[in-house]
Amino acid sequence: MVKTSYTKLKGSQNFRLRLLLSTLSSTPILIEDIRANATWPGLRRHEISFLRLLEKISDSCDVEINETGTKLKYKPGIVMGGRHLDHDCGVSRGMGYFLEPLIVLALFGKKPLRIQLQGVTNDSKDPSVDTFRSTTLHILKQFGVSSEGLDLKILSRGVPPHGGGEIILSVPVVQDSLKAITWIDEGMVKRIRGITFSTRVTAQFENTTLHAARGIFNRLLPDVHIFTDHKTGPQAGKSPGYGMSLVAETTSGCFISADNAVYHAQEEEEEGELEDEGEKWLIPPEDLGEQIASALLGEIEQGGVVDSTHQGLLFLLCALCPQDVSKVRVGKLSPYGIQVLRHIRDFLSVKFVIKPDPSTGTVVLKCVGCGLKNLSRKVA
Repeated sequence: MVKTSYTKLKGSQNFRLRLLLSTLSSTPILIEDIRANATWPGLRRHEISFLRLLEKISDSCDVEINETGTKLKYKPGIVMGGRHLDHDCGVSRGMGYFLEPLIVLALFGKKPLRIQLQGVTNDSKDPSVDTFRSTTLHILKQFGVSSEGLDLKILSRGVPPHGGGEIILSVPVVQDSLKAITWIDEGMVKRIRGITFSTRVTAQFENTTLHAARGIFNRLLPDVHIFTDHKTGPQAGKSPGYGMSLVAETTSGCFISADNAVYHAQEEEEEGELEDEGEKWLIPPEDLGEQIASALLGEIEQGGVVDSTHQGLLFLLCALCPQDVSKVRVGKLSPYGIQVLRHIRDFLSVKFVIKPDPSTGTVVLKCVGCGLKNLSRKVA
C-alpha cells in the first residue's frame, strides 16, 4: 500500500473551491479546524451535501469526517459524469452554490453529465439558476465548450425557507482540453434581457418589479425585454417569494448579470446565530426592480468581460487552459476572485500577471494555463 500524502489546510473558508481544485489536480487534502471555535462546530449541511454530490459524480473518491465534523480528509477520484443522476441540495444554500463547481468538474468527466437537482433555485446569497442559464453557460462557450448538450432546464422554482425547486443540468465533456483565450474587449451594451418570477404570490408582484427596472433602462437603450415567469401549483415550490434576474449583452459577446430574490426566511436555529433574513420580505417589488437594475448598471460601470460574481470562474477556466497565454479584463477584483487566484497558485502552480489599467479602472490578467487534459476520457 502506498501511503497517501495529504495537503494540509485550515478553516472553513473557500470550502467548495478547495474541493474542486483538489479534484481537478488529483491532490488529496486534509482540512482541519473547521469552525472549531464556533457555537456549532464542524461542517454545515450544505457542505456535507456538496461532498455527497462529489461522491455521486466521481468514482473511488474517499471522504472521511471526524465525529465533530471539524476535520475532513478528502481523496479525489475520477470524475465519471453520467446520465441519470439525482441530488437533493437541501435548503440551507441555493443551487448556485453547487452549480459552479459542478459545471467545471463535469467538463473533465469521463461521460457527459445530466443531473437533476432539487432545492432552492433563487435566493439572495448565491447566483440564481437563471443567471447560470443566461450568463455562466455563455462564458463556457468562450473557452471552446460545445453548446451541444450544454443546457439548464428549470422544472420548478423554489425559494427559502422550504425550497421545492427542481432543475436539470446537462454538461458535455471537453474532448481534449479547453481553448486559451484573449478576451479584453468589453464592447458596448446592446441589449438587456431578464426574467422576473413569482411563486405562491400574486403575479402583480413580478409586473411591478419589471416596470420599475424598465423605468431605469428605457432611458438608456431601446432593446430591453424582461419576461415574466409566474409559477403555480407544484411548479411554484413550497415557499412564497419573487425576484428578478437581469443580463446585459454587449457588442463583443460579453454577458453581465445581476439578480436577487425576496422571500420570508426562517431563522437558522441550527447555525447558532439568528439571521435577520426575515427583513427581506419588506422590500416592495418596485424597490427590488430598481435595486437589481442599479446593481446591473454598477456591474457594467466597473468594466470587465464578466461581472464580479463570475470572476472566480473566469480565472479558474483560464488556469485550466492549455499551456498557452490567456488574457482577460475584469473590473475591480472581488474578494472571492482574489481567493481563487491564491488557490489556483497553490493547487495548479499557475500564477497570473496582474496589471491595472488606470485609464479604465479595470484590471488585465495574464496567465499560462496548466494544460489540464481530460484524462478520464483517455482512461476510457
